[in-house]
Amino acid sequence: MPNNDKEILEENLEDVENTEETSEETAEAQAVENEDENTSSESDETEDDAVESDGEESKTFAEKRAEKKKAKADKKQDALKEKIDELEDKVKRQMAEFDNFRKRTEKEKTQMFETGAKSVIEKILPVVDNFERGLASVPEEEKGKGFADGMNMIYKQLMNELANIGVTPIEAVGQEFNPDFHNAVMQVESDEYESGVVAQELQKGYMYRDTVVRHSMVAVVQ
Repeated sequence: MPNNDKEILEENLEDVENTEETSEETAEAQAVENEDENTSSESDETEDDAVESDGEESKTFAEKRAEKKKAKADKKQDALKEKIDELEDKVKRQMAEFDNFRKRTEKEKTQMFETGAKSVIEKILPVVDNFERGLASVPEEEKGKGFADGMNMIYKQLMNELANIGVTPIEAVGQEFNPDFHNAVMQVESDEYESGVVAQELQKGYMYRDTVVRHSMVAVVQ
């Protein structure tokens, strides 16, 4: 009987040891399996992170490329605008220069015309003087006759044409002496006029528009 009990006890101990070994093996296997699962999960996460990182890098590159393209387009646009502004400024300068040239040319033409007209008038004035002297020397008995009337009509026609182009006589007798219009060649005494007043006109002076063509030759009261 005792031998049987001993054998049974030994068998139970062996079963317990086998159970513990089985449990340890099972635990080790489970641990290995869990570790594999964790490794696989980490690998998947790493791959996901890599994909996400690649996406971010791709997106950044696209944005940089778009910004670079936009900057290039803006630079080209600025260059075109600068060129347009330069051309507009050049056109404005040329137009201003042309306008100044036109005004200067018109002024020169006017001055040339005025100079030519004054030159012609200066040559005609001695003829006018001779007409006046001739008419003044006509005897009283000849006045009113055909020849004298004809000469007088020609004289009036000549003076009208001179007046039409702007030639007018300078007022002298009874006016205060003005060196801009009068040329004093002598001094006289007068009971009619005060000192400094033109008492006698020796040669008539003329103006062409606003310019003196010939000063009046006068005698001034002293």
